[in-house]
Amino acid sequence: MKKINLLLLALLLSIGVIAGCGNNGDTVNGKAGGDSADQEQAENQETAAFPVIIKDAVDNEVTIEEKPEKIVSLIPSNTEIAFELGLADKVVGVSDFDNYPPEAAEKEKIGGMEFNVEKILSLSPDLVLAHASVMGSATDALQQIRDAGITVLVVHDAKSFEEVYSTIEMIGKATDANEQAEETIGKMKDDLQAVKEKAAEVSKEEKKSVFVEVSPAPEIYTPGSDTFMDEMLTLINADNAAAEQEGWVKMNEEAIIALNPDVIVTTYGYYTENPKDLVLSREGWEGVPAIKNEQVYDVHSDLVTRTGPRLVQGVEELAKAVYPDLFK
Repeated sequence: MKKINLLLLALLLSIGVIAGCGNNGDTVNGKAGGDSADQEQAENQETAAFPVIIKDAVDNEVTIEEKPEKIVSLIPSNTEIAFELGLADKVVGVSDFDNYPPEAAEKEKIGGMEFNVEKILSLSPDLVLAHASVMGSATDALQQIRDAGITVLVVHDAKSFEEVYSTIEMIGKATDANEQAEETIGKMKDDLQAVKEKAAEVSKEEKKSVFVEVSPAPEIYTPGSDTFMDEMLTLINADNAAAEQEGWVKMNEEAIIALNPDVIVTTYGYYTENPKDLVLSREGWEGVPAIKNEQVYDVHSDLVTRTGPRLVQGVEELAKAVYPDLFK
């Protein structure tokens, strides 16, 4: 269940310095004096970027007094965002589940669903990046960290790409990585637009109904409406078979069979052997089009359940699974 919960959870700017030109009086010191003035101006402008005040996901007004130099991330999606924003050297601690990029696995581990407060405090971070999805179980632990004088920023449990973009912007603002955040969001939007334009070629008659399983039988969970995965299916011009459900829900097999999906996508192949064969061999499912036509595919869970920069790759993988002829 911890793996399932992670899936559900897991189900995301450097100030530009313009060098000033010395005035006539600077020529006494020559080029060295000009360089010194430029360096001082750069340092002053960087300092001026802080403090920053951010309203986080739990409506706390978080004040970050100085540019963070040591960061702890409590969830993989936050870690992936931090690394994408060029903050690898500043990340000193990550969760036990963090595996991307590969360098993240080399960072100090601070625990899993129940993180180790003492370990976090021992790392002396300036900033802890938390996540709204863990607030139910981590409120007291996060308060202990705040009481120790460490800034805690809780990002949103994103339900859409717009909220993923907002999360990236928030982390960028908190870490003085605004430009990198803007570039990351811009690339994500461009890549999504390319997928959307290609998916528009799917005709009404060719459009497929897709059921997504984020955990295997007997406890099959699926994303309904008001989830980022529902939006992902919309982006590739497919119908979410479970769209009448809301949020991440558990469904029994009879209810799934009644949905009659054209395609079934699983996301648990990294910890369940042969997920496709397991689905195809279910008794009583023989009449479901996805089973009858063997349209069952597994996509990498991290790409479609982590609300970070790689979510676009998840959209592309879904597109290849649902419309393989179009997205070769």
